[in-house]
Amino acid sequence: MPEKRTIKKAREDKKEGKAPTTQAGEFVREEIQHVREGKHGVRSPQQAIAIGLSKARRAGIPLPPPPKNRRAKNEHKSTHSPNPRRSRGVLRALKKEPHQTVSHRALAKQTHRGATKRGPKARHQAAEKVARTRARENSS
Repeated sequence: MPEKRTIKKAREDKKEGKAPTTQAGEFVREEIQHVREGKHGVRSPQQAIAIGLSKARRAGIPLPPPPKNRRAKNEHKSTHSPNPRRSRGVLRALKKEPHQTVSHRALAKQTHRGATKRGPKARHQAAEKVARTRARENSS
């Protein structure tokens, strides 16, 4: 269950008209903090991101579904509550995973890999968007 503070920040982002991915970023940030605090571990930065996005989807943020090749084969919308025994098992398995996988260095490496896949034009557009939003934030 996400913390109340995270849900509140995501709602504020929504009121400000920010994109669903920005709203979901709050959940990803929370998940990374959990791993750093030692609540549980993850195998890779991507796993921490995936857990955060999953929590965001459950909280009602309108994100697109994960890519078809990354979805679980038996995934379907469930109408009943999660099985507590399975949840316990998942948490127990995560606690055995390493915690160093979301260090600043590992996240920077993951970000860089993702950026190089996107190509120079997409990176340029992202940089321009950052400059626009920074200018808007500084003026208000």
